[in-house]
Amino acid sequence: MADNKGVLVVGDIIEGKMAAITAEMLGAGKKLATKLGEPLCAALLGSEVKALAAEAIAAGADKVFVVDDANLKDYQSDAFVMAAESVIKAANPRIVLMGQGNVGRDLAPRLAFRLNTAISMDCVDLDVDDNKHLVQTKPVYGGNARAIFTTEALPQMATVRAKAMTALPRDAAKTGEVVDVASGIDPAKIKTKFVKKIKEEVAGVKLEDAPAVVAGGRGIGGPDGFKQLEELAKLFKGAGGATRPAVDNNWVPATIQIGLTGKIVAPELYIAIALSGSSQHMAGCSGSKTIVAINKDPESNIFREARFGIVADWKQALPAFTAKVKDLLKE
Repeated sequence: MADNKGVLVVGDIIEGKMAAITAEMLGAGKKLATKLGEPLCAALLGSEVKALAAEAIAAGADKVFVVDDANLKDYQSDAFVMAAESVIKAANPRIVLMGQGNVGRDLAPRLAFRLNTAISMDCVDLDVDDNKHLVQTKPVYGGNARAIFTTEALPQMATVRAKAMTALPRDAAKTGEVVDVASGIDPAKIKTKFVKKIKEEVAGVKLEDAPAVVAGGRGIGGPDGFKQLEELAKLFKGAGGATRPAVDNNWVPATIQIGLTGKIVAPELYIAIALSGSSQHMAGCSGSKTIVAINKDPESNIFREARFGIVADWKQALPAFTAKVKDLLKE
């Protein structure tokens, strides 16, 4: 692929809407494109998605490539990789960015293989060097360290962790070009069949979007304790979370697990209760603006990560903490 130029963000579309991580990637992509002196483009793959092009432009895209095909109504890797390859050939970008979500985790490495290029997954920082190479920073060793990668292969590809980048202010007056691209999908090569979608029922604010998260670990001791954590979370208009041991013990559903094998959150306030602060867990919440910890072990790793800490049994500290929050909210 000669004369590669520009940054292309492959957007995530959830329930007919452009996902928040797409705006975050466009924000990151704009900085890269400006530094390169090249355009920022977006790709929207789906069925009846052309109307979302205006949203991508408002989020920073100069040009939007739209692949609208009934075969893309629901995610199937075989169909999407063919459609994404068609966009790459039409756009011929220098850099391709995708979100580290359910689709990106599956689609990005398949697409990189098709394009005979390299990819760094789950990046938390991106830059370009003087040689116009994408500088990709990602956590390694369970989040204990960060590694920096570059490659000379084109296009240069990376997936971006949710909440790691900042979206640009929405500009409804911004204009841009919209280009329709044929999907290039061969239905005979789609090996899987979509059967049904089971929608996760979420009461209250979604964990990934919560301004505050109250998470508990093995030290909570059982499901009843998590009800107290949920009470505190509601006071902050936030959501409850948990570590993997709490999920493995069936105290809470897997949908609220935070960490390397769970969800990634970056709230304004993260309250960690009776959890050790293992690297696997911290990989899912290290982007939090302020971490508050309650743990009876003063040597617990969570105190190295927290801005504020309480060394105490959570059963004694949490009721007093919750009561104080209620009093402050009354003022």
